[in-house]
Amino acid sequence: MPYASIELSVADRVATITVNRPDKLNALNAATIGELGDAIDEVRRRDEIGGVILTGAGRAFVAGADVSELASQTPMQARQRALRGQQIFRRFETSSKPVIAAVNGFALGGGCELAMACHVRLASDAAKFGQPEVKLGICPGYGGTQRLPRLVGMGRALQLLMTGEMIDAAEAYRIGLVNRVVPGGELLGTADAMLRQMLANGPLALSSCIEAVVRGTETSLDDGLNLEANHFALLAGSQDMAEGTRAFLEKRPAVFGGR
Repeated sequence: MPYASIELSVADRVATITVNRPDKLNALNAATIGELGDAIDEVRRRDEIGGVILTGAGRAFVAGADVSELASQTPMQARQRALRGQQIFRRFETSSKPVIAAVNGFALGGGCELAMACHVRLASDAAKFGQPEVKLGICPGYGGTQRLPRLVGMGRALQLLMTGEMIDAAEAYRIGLVNRVVPGGELLGTADAMLRQMLANGPLALSSCIEAVVRGTETSLDDGLNLEANHFALLAGSQDMAEGTRAFLEKRPAVFGGR
């Protein structure tokens, strides 16, 4: 389908979603968030797509929400905006296909929240991260107060949330907010190589890892372990496991079919 604020391209099983409002530093207005939801739904639906790279056009990944829309909202509108954004970001997080954020520049406010909803975050050495909502007299609404402490710990999360400070890519890596920092010119190539390394493995195994980790962090350890055991058991009956173990014993690359 055609998009106005984003671009979606697919090449050899890899989809790239690019937020494309560079004149607005890719700020997330309501229309752009809606298109992100449509794009991730399309990616999840299309069988020929194995995984996703999410990035931004120009010098920003996503520099935050569109403040002009926030300025006039009522409390009820604000709640609906937060719930809608949370639901769409959640669709990235619960995708059974790997989602890598390639953070090319500013990832502030909603942009940082969007990156945190991805399974893996790679950053350009010029990237900047932050949750500056308190400077507007508000708090994050798209999951920042929940995902940030899960990634970096409560103390560091509260510091970033309550100061509204912006940190560079090196500090984001140090505290565990991003997985890797690379030169800007290597960012998309690195993301593509990592995603293809993932896609060389069994697709059922990938989706099981995603679900077990995402759902497991939201429950007790005992329930998470039970979930893991269930996935382990289900995969034992798959053709992919039969192929993977046979290929290992025969010392050849496995050819997985997702069954």
